[in-house]
Amino acid sequence: MQTEYTKVKVNNEIELCETVDMDVKKQIEKTLLQNRISYYIKWHKQGIFKRGKNLCIICVNDNSRGEAEELIRSLGEEVEEKVHFLMRRSEESYF
Repeated sequence: MQTEYTKVKVNNEIELCETVDMDVKKQIEKTLLQNRISYYIKWHKQGIFKRGKNLCIICVNDNSRGEAEELIRSLGEEVEEKVHFLMRRSEESYF
């Protein structure tokens, strides 16, 4: 027996942006939460030459991509300089 929810694709997250600056990460998180945009964070440890700098990738639902990008860009040039926009499908699969 299949329900209607079985047919729905739920893996539609994108990797919106990445940063190594934790203050910028906090600003982005606060802005996304204030605007009720759901997100999650993936962490990648940097290589041997960049010790102590963890790469933070912020992922959002594809439907929220435009609004989230606009909100991050509105935080100012200081933040935008420390953020690299990726705009790619998340490689993780949950099935």
